[in-house]
Amino acid sequence: MILFYLFTILILIGTGLLCLPQANTSDHMTPFMNALFTATSAITVTGLVVENTATYWSGFGKLIILMLMFVGGLGIMTTGAFLLVLMGRRVSIFQRQLVKESISILPANDVGGVVNLVIRIVLISVSVQMIGFIIYLATLLTNMELKNAIPHAFFLAVSAFNNAGFSAFSNGDSLNFYQNNPVIIITTTILILIGAVSVWVVADLLAFRNKVSLYSLNTKLVLTATFILTLLGALAFFAFEYNNASTIQDLSVPNKIMISIFEAVSGRTAGFTTVSYANTEQETNFLITGLMFIGGASGSVAGGIKVNTFAVICVSIISTLQGRIRVSVFEREISSIIVRRAMVIGAIGTALIFVLSFLLTAVESQFDFIDLLFEVISAFSTVGLSTGLTSELSRWGKLILIFTMFIGRVGPLALGLAMTQISQKENYRHTQERVTIG
Repeated sequence: MILFYLFTILILIGTGLLCLPQANTSDHMTPFMNALFTATSAITVTGLVVENTATYWSGFGKLIILMLMFVGGLGIMTTGAFLLVLMGRRVSIFQRQLVKESISILPANDVGGVVNLVIRIVLISVSVQMIGFIIYLATLLTNMELKNAIPHAFFLAVSAFNNAGFSAFSNGDSLNFYQNNPVIIITTTILILIGAVSVWVVADLLAFRNKVSLYSLNTKLVLTATFILTLLGALAFFAFEYNNASTIQDLSVPNKIMISIFEAVSGRTAGFTTVSYANTEQETNFLITGLMFIGGASGSVAGGIKVNTFAVICVSIISTLQGRIRVSVFEREISSIIVRRAMVIGAIGTALIFVLSFLLTAVESQFDFIDLLFEVISAFSTVGLSTGLTSELSRWGKLILIFTMFIGRVGPLALGLAMTQISQKENYRHTQERVTIG
């Protein structure tokens, strides 16, 4: 409930600030619904927009969006704890528990080293974003002045690492203008991946480097699943869009490969794009909806049901088909409790998508269902890709997407916390009886 309240408060504060005339370039009050939608999209690091970020919002408005992205990606509890440390205030045991729960570190009652953990998270996050900023700045200086390159580089670095998908470039939608710029595309891909695999996986990689055997099971599952999903996504995008004149047909083969990998990475978690998904093939959009639903790693800035959850479900299915009683992978057994939780998260995520898609279809029946499904999954998984419908939705349609973004950012997290905290000890077992399935 504390997480729910804090997210709500930050969204309302962001909405109020974005409503101010100073936040946009028209010097008039921003309509409440547009400000609410943008604030929710920023704090949940989604990236869906109803107004062009580059042209509609002023420097002050973009600063508000940037701050919301940074806090939303880093984590409300982590940011709060770090500010307490900076002010020399003591972080209470209760606050430490909240931090550990909010960043998916269990058990929650083990609060040792949380302060050092928070400092480490912030330092790694800021360092990676600063490196990205420097690379972006050096690249952007080739086609714009320093006074323009600095804010654009900073905005893009924060947005890319936090998988937010917001872009402030006025010379094109998202990164379309930089489709042939390998430095921008590759740097953005790396920043997205680092943010999407979580600080814990990065810490494992830094600690053990090439000693794969010492990686935790969580790290092995995240890296393996991420590699497979990226490879399959890139191959499918390359094949489906190879001859599409509206996307990558006119690019060279090396550029087609680069863009395919970028779209497979960004389409799963971040929402940056170099093509318009209004012009992509239907099979491509269907593929991307699947990747978005899976999302990034637990404890990362990305949304979705999480790649860890997906990996556990896949391993469990394989073990069941092989007739094994216990679920194991990489010579490690996964507890039955974790397997059941993964199944529950996957099932509830699917149910939410079904209900929310039904509601959006009911109020926006003039649009194609596949496009509405695309918007819902993009919002739920806090990705931010769009087929161009977001700004055309009615007030009710926008409200549904606002709720979807909020529940996508807070819901799976709250669900995970509920399952880890509510544990009933069974004093007896009922008599077993066979049920026919399949």
